[in-house]
Amino acid sequence: MDKKSLSHTAWKCQYHIVFIPKYRKKKLYGQVRADVRDIIKTLCNYKGVEIIEGAVYIDHVHLCVSIPPKMSVSEFMGYLKGKSALMIFDKHPELQNKWNKAFWARGYYVTTIGNVTEETIKKYIQEQYKESKEEDGAAFERQ
Repeated sequence: MDKKSLSHTAWKCQYHIVFIPKYRKKKLYGQVRADVRDIIKTLCNYKGVEIIEGAVYIDHVHLCVSIPPKMSVSEFMGYLKGKSALMIFDKHPELQNKWNKAFWARGYYVTTIGNVTEETIKKYIQEQYKESKEEDGAAFERQ
């Protein structure tokens, strides 16, 4: 099993995340695209988030990342989008609107990545419940 570990936790928390510039404007090309790619890599390294795969398109960003369980996806995305916008505006002030300081749209799409299906998990939980119930019955009979 391909997993990482913290002091008392083994984990494999992978996510597919998609986010877009404000109003889905086609801003991510040329030097801006290269800078966004570098900024995202830098910010992920700061937080210990591994980029498994990623791509910056003209109007959206795809990331496949492994986020440690001590950090929520929403916490990571708030950090990534907030800090990257500031860093992008530092390098490209022409992209900044004097009334609205937002670079990224408010939301994002996220899904988990795994090698087990929903049916497998449901079956596992049901089997564990049956085993637990049988153990409880056996323990009750012994008393």
